Amino acid sequence: MTKLTQQQLESHLWKSADILRGSVSSVSYKNYIFGLLFLKRTSDVFQEQRQALLDKYGEVTGAQIAEMPTQYQFYVPEVARWENVRKHATDIGAAINIAFEALENENATLLNVLTPIDFNNKEILTDETLQRLLSHFSELDLRNENLSEPDMLGRAYEYLIKMFADDAGQKGGEFYTPSKVVELIVKIIKPEEGMRVYDPTCGSGGMLIQSVDYVKTNGGNPQALSLFGQERNLETWAIAKMNLLLHGLPDHQIVKGDTLRNPKLLEDGELMLFDRVIANPPFSLKEWGRDEAQADTYGRYQFGIPPKSYGDYAFVQHMIASLNSEGVAGVVMPHGVLFRGGAEGKIRKAILESDLLEAIIGLPSSLFYGTGIPACIMIFNRHKPEERKGKVFIIAAEDEYQEGKNQNHLRDQDVEKIVSTFDAYEDVEKYAKVVSLDEIKDNDYNLNITRYIDKSEEEEPVDIPAVLNELATIHQQRAENTVKLNGFLKELGLGEIHE
Repeated sequence: MTKLTQQQLESHLWKSADILRGSVSSVSYKNYIFGLLFLKRTSDVFQEQRQALLDKYGEVTGAQIAEMPTQYQFYVPEVARWENVRKHATDIGAAINIAFEALENENATLLNVLTPIDFNNKEILTDETLQRLLSHFSELDLRNENLSEPDMLGRAYEYLIKMFADDAGQKGGEFYTPSKVVELIVKIIKPEEGMRVYDPTCGSGGMLIQSVDYVKTNGGNPQALSLFGQERNLETWAIAKMNLLLHGLPDHQIVKGDTLRNPKLLEDGELMLFDRVIANPPFSLKEWGRDEAQADTYGRYQFGIPPKSYGDYAFVQHMIASLNSEGVAGVVMPHGVLFRGGAEGKIRKAILESDLLEAIIGLPSSLFYGTGIPACIMIFNRHKPEERKGKVFIIAAEDEYQEGKNQNHLRDQDVEKIVSTFDAYEDVEKYAKVVSLDEIKDNDYNLNITRYIDKSEEEEPVDIPAVLNELATIHQQRAENTVKLNGFLKELGLGEIHE
């Protein structure tokens, strides 16, 4: 039997978007496709596992055991099984909604993941469109035995998330951070098996999944990593839940809600603490919740309350407050946090004086969806190595990237150069510098990268005697040419020319 390849799967799934184009906006159709992909996958795996039970225990006993929900990661009730959904020729949207609700009712981990996706709006999704969509998905056999690689569904899901982000343009940044940026942060904060990893603005879950991939690549047990996240957008939260489940990562806790106004990952009424915190919050969020911050009961704003129209340092302080005594955090921030004054300047000063900031990495412009401004990565460490205490390592990586039509991209070599430089912790001319807190203090706690790393090219000194000699040679040559030309003009009976 020829098994389904990664490329075939991704191509087939992306073509499903073509069926919806014109009916649904590019921002929204990801929800429908992700929902149907999840339903088809869970149904196919359920049928595969059910048949294995029948084969093992026989038709009679096996049939009884096969209806026990505890035998499956996801128990799929009759009404939600793909072949039964496919039978409907009319009111298909209602049948899909019922299937989603039944699937949630049987599986606690899926509560509210599927039902927010409404297929029963015939002005958007006609029976004809849904029939084509179901027919297209029916061509895929998503049983485990038909997949050529074990994590194909998870990687295909990640592929779709990126493609949908590209298609959605500016809106794509709300749920997706470019993969190479995530890879860079993960390689710097270095999660290990047994750790708790947290993303307070987790989007579609890509940062958590790449943390798992990093542990796996480095020989650790990825199942020994505990994943936590919070996401305020309901649709994006559902995408993250499905993403983690399709990657075979059941040990996670992704909660819905506004992290700044209502943090939900708590232990004994206090913020839960983590070994690693990683995030790409919305840049300079307005109306982030300053009024609520003044009455915060979690001790998150010990360095000061940020201004109403800039939520950047609210996210930073939430992340710092969520670190355990040896925790490390990596966060993407706009460059403004490095030099803006006022309340932000006071917060920056207080964080620096607490010696929590380990590194700043300047990134190229136009890496992110929806904004061309350059960003930076800030690394915070509650347990700095002795040789890094009282210092901040600044890396100016703005100039090394692959230029793209709408977006620039970090390349493998760019990521590896930054990571190896960070690990080496040594000055690199025009690229990296270890800066003492005393020097930063002398600069009034301004962290603008250009204050510490000068990239300007020195002009070569002018050799005055050589220039004068060259000018004399040119003048002499012109004089000789004039003499020759006048001799020629004289032979022709014409007048001389003069310089």
